[in-house]
Amino acid sequence: MKKVLSLILAVLMLLTLTTAFASCGDAKDDFKVGFIFLHDENSTYDKNFIDAANAACAALGLTESQIIMKVNIPEGSECYDAACELVDAGCDLVFADSFGHEDFMIQAAKEFPDVQFCHATGTKAHTEKLPNFHNAFASIYEGRYLAGIAAGMKLNQMISEGKITADKAVIGYVGAWAYAEVKSGYTSFFLGARSVCPTATMKVEYTNSWFDIALEKSAAEKLINDGCVLISQHADSEGAPKACEDAGVPNVAYNISTISIAPNTALISSKINWQPYMQLIITKTMEGKGADIPYDWCGGIEEGSVQLTELNSKVAAPGTQEAIDAAIAAFKAGTLKVFDTSKFTVNGAKLDSYKADVDSDANFTPDTEVITDGYFNESADGFRSAPYFDLIIDGIEAKQ
Repeated sequence: MKKVLSLILAVLMLLTLTTAFASCGDAKDDFKVGFIFLHDENSTYDKNFIDAANAACAALGLTESQIIMKVNIPEGSECYDAACELVDAGCDLVFADSFGHEDFMIQAAKEFPDVQFCHATGTKAHTEKLPNFHNAFASIYEGRYLAGIAAGMKLNQMISEGKITADKAVIGYVGAWAYAEVKSGYTSFFLGARSVCPTATMKVEYTNSWFDIALEKSAAEKLINDGCVLISQHADSEGAPKACEDAGVPNVAYNISTISIAPNTALISSKINWQPYMQLIITKTMEGKGADIPYDWCGGIEEGSVQLTELNSKVAAPGTQEAIDAAIAAFKAGTLKVFDTSKFTVNGAKLDSYKADVDSDANFTPDTEVITDGYFNESADGFRSAPYFDLIIDGIEAKQ
């Protein structure tokens, strides 16, 4: 009798587990994720997101029918319309990739509380505190600092070979907008370069566009004509790298490797790897735990969210990889801070105190003291994932 009861219990348990797994499988099969991209794969910025989205979905076993991508969605009401269309198509999770998408994603999140909305580069999730709206970024300033080391090593090589004098170690930087995100990026790049080439200076040229091949190319050409001997960028096309290849000027790009289009001048690129975050938000939403997604997530080197593309050994100075590796080790050990206030000045003075606009408002009102322990607490070290370093430090020539 006991054996019969044991057998019955075993069968019942097996049936229960089978039903549970079937339910999980059905939930996964029914799951859909929607993506909203500012541009398409012709933009290096958006291609980086698209590649990460595809990789994350493949890693989690999602099929093509479970993934909907909308490209070339402007930073306007079109984003809200796209989000609504994705919800109507059955998406449980909607992700958007551009700063100007944020208000429209928040509007959709309030209208559809049962759907999770995640947004890259935004600033408002930690103050809105909606259970279904989330921001994310990465400590890309660390990646840019590392790329800056490669640039500084190249400048040193040019100096030692007599191609330039130390006072002519001028970097040109093609920036999209005079936003904190761009300023944080070019400042960290500059500080990385200066950590190995102390005579380096920088000139910044803004395009006032995230993606414009012709404008970015002409901005790079102008900087080269103004005496810049190395070019970097925070812009989303291959315009600047192509200008550098034409002029024989070393270049550090962003988001993708440009070695294939600039084999004789491309040094390295820094990039945010969005796959870890996308896998996190998809997994949490599939598990019904979307509310557990952090309001404001920031990944770094340890998470694999901040990366460098391959170093072009044909162009890079000897010892570059070793210098980069040493800095990575220092980042991981916590002994290196990008915005160490002993390493830069503003208007000739050390920065002992600074209030930044962390809790964003329309007037960009400073609200949070961000200097502690001798460094500017940016993003992962600080109070919000999206950058808020908006200073022009000495050695950099840029419009406010």
